[in-house]
Amino acid sequence: MKVDVLVIGAGPAGSAAALGALAQDPSLRVVLLDRSAFPRDKSCGDGIAPHVVTALAEVGAADVVDGWQPLRRLELAHGPVRVEGDMEREVHVIPRAVLDARLVDRAVAAGAELRRQRVTTVSTAPLGVDGIEADVVIGADGAHSVVRTQLLGRRREPRALALRGYAPVTEEWRERQVIRYGDRRQPSYAWAFDRGDGLVNVGYGELLPGEGSGPVGRSAAPSRQLLLDQLESVVPGAATTGTGWLGHHLPLSSWRWDQPDGPVLLAGDAAGLVNPMTGEGIYYAVATGIAAGRTAARAVRLGRATEAGAVHRRGVRRLLGTHLRHTWVSSRLAQSPTVVDAGIRAAQRDRRVFDTLVEIGLGDGRIDRHLVRGLAGSLAVRRARP
Repeated sequence: MKVDVLVIGAGPAGSAAALGALAQDPSLRVVLLDRSAFPRDKSCGDGIAPHVVTALAEVGAADVVDGWQPLRRLELAHGPVRVEGDMEREVHVIPRAVLDARLVDRAVAAGAELRRQRVTTVSTAPLGVDGIEADVVIGADGAHSVVRTQLLGRRREPRALALRGYAPVTEEWRERQVIRYGDRRQPSYAWAFDRGDGLVNVGYGELLPGEGSGPVGRSAAPSRQLLLDQLESVVPGAATTGTGWLGHHLPLSSWRWDQPDGPVLLAGDAAGLVNPMTGEGIYYAVATGIAAGRTAARAVRLGRATEAGAVHRRGVRRLLGTHLRHTWVSSRLAQSPTVVDAGIRAAQRDRRVFDTLVEIGLGDGRIDRHLVRGLAGSLAVRRARP
């Protein structure tokens, strides 16, 4: 079978890629492959930033958040240091079992063909998978991407480990997103995100050994029980009332993102695009998925599939390059508890700092003069104390 665009992985990045390709050229034959049947659960914080909805609106899929309660309230804390306020734009908390299935449905409705199939290797001559040939292949197969490994080899990169469950909502967590930093390898934090349906997404994550510094040094990777214990200590009641625990690895973004030349493109977690400060990845997945789909469609139409990789690389760097460098710097700064506290105190004093932190952590924000001045001011006050 010969297709125009073959997308491996039907999560947010893959479905967005199919939507991007078909929005660019509805006549294309696009096939989506995934090893799972939908709906299926996925370990995640379930937070949907407004940037995700904006990106999906470009391909006619902004309605995937319909019926879920928007949130504006956010709490950031590290021990007794705390700030709380309304975010400029509303966010949603939607279980991945719902979100991913809706995105797949939108992609199929747009003309994509969904097939359940596990991919273990991608052939290059001819390009394709198990009898399916394609002009362009898009790897959107997640954190343990087969496509990325085959394309780039196994690469050493910073990774985090997180555990997620669902707990009954309490008044403390209702109608808000709660993020509280822990005291282990930084950045480490626990969260409680109200879904709006009586349940709260709760979890805890931290950098894996060998990535960064902190009081635990380079000890063994955290166990499931340790993650649960940390969650309970930082957000009391979350671990003892939560159920449905799932863990996942996060390949965190680095200073510079790369995409090889050729007709195989990468998007989302498969591209190593996860915010290194917060672990947020759905916006990156949707944005780079749409970009990959549009690039693939144009390459097919022009008969320039071999140029697709270079075009996609330039496009993603324009879209996220500066932001990725700023999140990398932010994640390094956040390895210091002193800097974390300084950032929270600066956000207490200046609403603009609060807004900047939200944008860096959830969207495509950058370190600006308000954040720099706020951090400097907080650190100076701390040094001046007797």
